[in-house]
Amino acid sequence: MKLGSTLFLKIAVFIIGTPVLALCIFGLPGMAAQDAAAHPETSYLQYPFLIGAYILVTPFFVALFQALRLLSYIDKNKAFSELSVRALKVIKYCAITVSALIGIGLVSVIIWTAGEGEDITGFISLGLILTFVSMIIAVFSAVLQRLLHEAIDIKTENDFIV
Repeated sequence: MKLGSTLFLKIAVFIIGTPVLALCIFGLPGMAAQDAAAHPETSYLQYPFLIGAYILVTPFFVALFQALRLLSYIDKNKAFSELSVRALKVIKYCAITVSALIGIGLVSVIIWTAGEGEDITGFISLGLILTFVSMIIAVFSAVLQRLLHEAIDIKTENDFIV
């Protein structure tokens, strides 16, 4: 396979990761401070929000890094290797972790806002959509991991026959 055949996918990974990183560095602290100034009664939630957000994006960036590694394995003709299987496994676990963290965050928000009469349906809808997308990624990577592992087994079996 020609070097750079996965260039489009690598660029897509960077396009996905760059705005999220910029939001984490520049946007989230400002938004949290602005919300704390606007609502002093809940300003104590500023730092738990930031900590939760940074914990949530950590597995996201790990998965993006593993996707880049997987694409580099494909460029180096090592697509059918245990390294690729491991990369897919890490991506699967990262997607499951993101789903679990979003679920925990949703439950926390529902518990904290219970009885206050606030409308949080948009927040809950967004959380459920992100959880659903993350679970689709987890299932897709699990299927690819299993198929790749079976292909490696068939390849090694054929290598022993020849």
